[in-house]
Amino acid sequence: MSNNGLGEFLRARRSAVSPDDLGLASSGARRVAGLRREEVAVVAGVNVDYYTRLEQGRERAPSSQMLAALVRALLLDDDARDHLYRLAGNRPPRRPLPELSTVSPRLVQLVHAHTESPAIVLDLALDVLAANRLARALYSPLRELDNLARLTFLEPRARDFYPQWTRNAHAVVANLRHATGVIPDHSRLARLIETLAEGSAEFSALWAGHDVRAKSRAPKQFHHPDVGILTLTYETLEVRASPDQQLIVYQAEPGSVSAERLALLARPTVAGETAQPVGPAQWAVMPPSITSSEPVM
Repeated sequence: MSNNGLGEFLRARRSAVSPDDLGLASSGARRVAGLRREEVAVVAGVNVDYYTRLEQGRERAPSSQMLAALVRALLLDDDARDHLYRLAGNRPPRRPLPELSTVSPRLVQLVHAHTESPAIVLDLALDVLAANRLARALYSPLRELDNLARLTFLEPRARDFYPQWTRNAHAVVANLRHATGVIPDHSRLARLIETLAEGSAEFSALWAGHDVRAKSRAPKQFHHPDVGILTLTYETLEVRASPDQQLIVYQAEPGSVSAERLALLARPTVAGETAQPVGPAQWAVMPPSITSSEPVM
């Protein structure tokens, strides 16, 4: 493997961009495809000798400002930009995230393809953006399921629904604290935290602890009045196309009592009659945008 990955990447990307792509006048015969080094330097606003040293591997520590200029000059998309920053030993800049998350139709289709496991899509603020039929049945004892943090601390039925409420509350607060590091200027998340702090002294006390934890895989208990206690594990899958979203899939241990109860919950006479779609959010944070044609909780 070459020890000049940065230079090789720059040369390859330079050859893939034409002067016309950048609105540059093209003059004279070209021995190779793409841009000349001089043209990259002009568009990026850098010294051509410096850019040459980058390609030749004689300069290996460009600044973040220099990398941003090269991203513009070479017309790099988000993935190529991130790769460039990593080759240069820099952390890729954080991609801007929307105030309102929108679930893609393909992701909604994937959620509903899980017919034997409850599946939901969350954003970093723990808004529920989509849910399949079995997930709606699982959470049907709650009056509405618009946001997992809101229902944990402000939903009156939550303490009965979560037998391990204290453990769940700690995890929720740690998840939100993690989100503030990822989206520090997200006004909707800030309003959610304010709402929870005003409505729950327990939330305020836990928030002051500054615990940080992203969602991963852990057992979780639910108390459903129709089937009893269910102990489920969950897998957290990042949504590649939407960095602010996660697909959560709950599973019961095969052959366990919880698996039997989950199967019972999946019966139409239970899931179809008890599951209720979520209405508009009643708290201070604007509800998420949902693209699914089917009501979600």
